[in-house]
Amino acid sequence: MSQSFRHPEILEIARRDGLVTVEGLAAHFGVTLQTIRRDLSDLADAGRLERVHGGAVLPSGTTNIGYEERRALNTDAKSAIARACAKRIPGDMSIFLNIGTSTEAVARELLHHEHLMVVTNNMNVANILVANPSCEVVVTGGHLRRADGGLIGNLATETIRKFKFDLAVIGCSAMDDDGDILDFDIQEVSVSQSILAQSRRTFLVADHSKFKRSAPARIASLSDVDAFFTDRPLSADLTASCEAWGTEVVIA
Repeated sequence: MSQSFRHPEILEIARRDGLVTVEGLAAHFGVTLQTIRRDLSDLADAGRLERVHGGAVLPSGTTNIGYEERRALNTDAKSAIARACAKRIPGDMSIFLNIGTSTEAVARELLHHEHLMVVTNNMNVANILVANPSCEVVVTGGHLRRADGGLIGNLATETIRKFKFDLAVIGCSAMDDDGDILDFDIQEVSVSQSILAQSRRTFLVADHSKFKRSAPARIASLSDVDAFFTDRPLSADLTASCEAWGTEVVIA
């Protein structure tokens, strides 16, 4: 079966099952694993699927993909982005790290930074940074979202408003062509907006997969952040907009 015939059926299976696996599709079509990986990469490049560890899922519109799948998505890119971001973070400062696998990657890169105060609504970030004896960790409290260890709701927002951070490092679930930063959970969006309001500077960390996704809730615009750390160049129009806004774009 040619590639042009496999692609529609792969998409149909993804719509039916929510997730397709490389091994399952190879067995279904009677082709090699390498052939299916190429098919999934082509569909991901076209924005029809999102690659996850061992397979792919449909791009999300109103609900996010699972936390473990997100954690396995674009791990090398997230690590490179996190390293580039952490290099811009000196010691002796207060930082907020929000919910997300990209901010967790940043936390891992901060394990050897000295004299940091890190406030977070991400239990995973707190568990990572507890290994740095020179880092004071403050957890906001709030309603625990068991799916990803995020803390959201009024208590989280009230805690954030008690601080003025030197820097916030935030992630997002999606980004529009006009530079709007998007997420799925309106409660998380409210927390993220409070973080922006209480921070002197803001860094956004997001890999290229976020350029191809959509989500219903708006956090802010790229014009509201000081630097955007990512792994691939933006479109010409969005690059020009960032230059006009004074938003630095760092390609890791």
